[in-house]
Amino acid sequence: MGAAKRQNKATQQGDESKRAAAQPRSVRVVLLALMIAMLLAMLDNMIIGTAMPTIVGELGGLEHLSWVVTSYTLATAASTPIWGKLGDLYGRKGIFLTAIVVFLLGSVLSGMAQDMGQLIGFRAIQGLGAGGLMVGVMAIIGDLIPPRERGKYQGMMAGVMALAMIGGPLVGGTITDHLGWRWSFYINLPLGAVALAMVTAVLHLPKKERSQARIDYLGAGLLTVGITAIVLVTTWGGTEYAWSSAIIMELIAVGVASLVGFLFVESRAAEPIMPLHIFRNRNFTLMSVIGFLTGFVMFGAVLFLPLFQQSVQGASATNSGLLLLPMLLSMMVVSLISGRMTTNNGKYKIFPILGGGLMVAGLLLLAQMDTGTSRLTSGIYMAVLGAGMGFLMQITMLVAQNSVEMKDMGVASSSTTLFRTLGSSFGVSIMGALFTSQVQDAMAERGGSAATQQSAQLDAASLAKLPDQVREAYQFAVASGTQAAFLLGGIIAVIGFVAAFFVKEVPLRGAGPQGAAGVGDAGDVGDAGDAGAGSDRGTDAAGSGRAKVRETT
Repeated sequence: MGAAKRQNKATQQGDESKRAAAQPRSVRVVLLALMIAMLLAMLDNMIIGTAMPTIVGELGGLEHLSWVVTSYTLATAASTPIWGKLGDLYGRKGIFLTAIVVFLLGSVLSGMAQDMGQLIGFRAIQGLGAGGLMVGVMAIIGDLIPPRERGKYQGMMAGVMALAMIGGPLVGGTITDHLGWRWSFYINLPLGAVALAMVTAVLHLPKKERSQARIDYLGAGLLTVGITAIVLVTTWGGTEYAWSSAIIMELIAVGVASLVGFLFVESRAAEPIMPLHIFRNRNFTLMSVIGFLTGFVMFGAVLFLPLFQQSVQGASATNSGLLLLPMLLSMMVVSLISGRMTTNNGKYKIFPILGGGLMVAGLLLLAQMDTGTSRLTSGIYMAVLGAGMGFLMQITMLVAQNSVEMKDMGVASSSTTLFRTLGSSFGVSIMGALFTSQVQDAMAERGGSAATQQSAQLDAASLAKLPDQVREAYQFAVASGTQAAFLLGGIIAVIGFVAAFFVKEVPLRGAGPQGAAGVGDAGDVGDAGDAGAGSDRGTDAAGSGRAKVRETT
């Protein structure tokens, strides 16, 4: 019986490898369309951030400015797990195309907004679509390419992220200056149209029978309320409201109650939005934790590194994306190399360990920066941090998807994406609160009340106009604040580093260059959490389950 099961696994993996090898050109065409869709979601906030001063100047509503970003973030985070589950139930292609259309509709409406209230509402619609874009891309890649082969394409995804972070501010500034801020939204239309046409024409997933199960509306509602409360706490806490204020305490209570209720409902639902059994898998749970911590650190770094370089090192805000180049290039190169190595030998456990260690080292190095740190030195420190994130960014999704059955691919992708999103919200909030507190304390100590009044974020040009004493006090305060923020990030990252040692090396589905060799000795596929579920029970992955794409000429 055991020999027959191992033979079945070997046959499935061999079939998957043959299909992946037989359609390289078609796969790349589909991946190009998916990368365009991913770029839409990642690029949007980067472009809009640059255009915000012009938008406020025309529409007014400065007091509601933060909601332009918050409404988008809320809608994205709350809708992510729902999009994933809908894809599992009703078929991924149709749900993904719907997400693209919703995103483009939100973009058109946002560009047509006549006041700040309309813009906030339309940005929420855009965010709803964005939630489906990211999880759709990841889940379709999970259907299309066996985990063992997926490492070849990690560099593409890391490259898209780097392109969005570097090019977003530059594109946003150029569009706003020459075409007007409304084109910051309209620019999504041609890209979205290309993605729609390519996905429609080339991607052909196996036809999925319409599920007869009822949608878990109660679970979806409770999860939405819980996520909304969490994001609002991390957004408002320490900025709009004091952490001890009544509204923050109420939001925490609502969030906790909603999530407890969600867990109760999910344990009894026939078709839960987020099946709890996937968290019984050790690798999946560890990847969720590591993904959360990676999001925590990464978005904190993206926030504070440009601030340090502009305020302390005198760099220009116009090229803020370029300031992150050492980190992003390092991340992209390491992601590409680790992906290729995973495809060649099927081993991956070492990468979360290396990534966690380098991430801790990079953050602790960044915590040493002061007013005398050169750009070369800070660039080297950023490259170390980027290498750590390069080992972690894609491997977390890869191992998470490999740890579930094919029928749960959507919820696995959406859950991993959600934890990374929540991690980024907590990282920006907690590191930001510590940074602000440290800056204010340092300013009061070194510059007195006059300097404290100047403690708003200043660019290089504004700093040059300040009296020498005030400018030096401000630069010292910002350096002190970034030291505290990165030190906290380093301490948090230690948790991820330790967690990586507990990852179990379960063979990846889909044979690499060695064919199906080694499948027969996959004794630990039967992990306590059934980590090999996808290659054992997920028989829909073979034959009819693996995505098909039309050959292009």
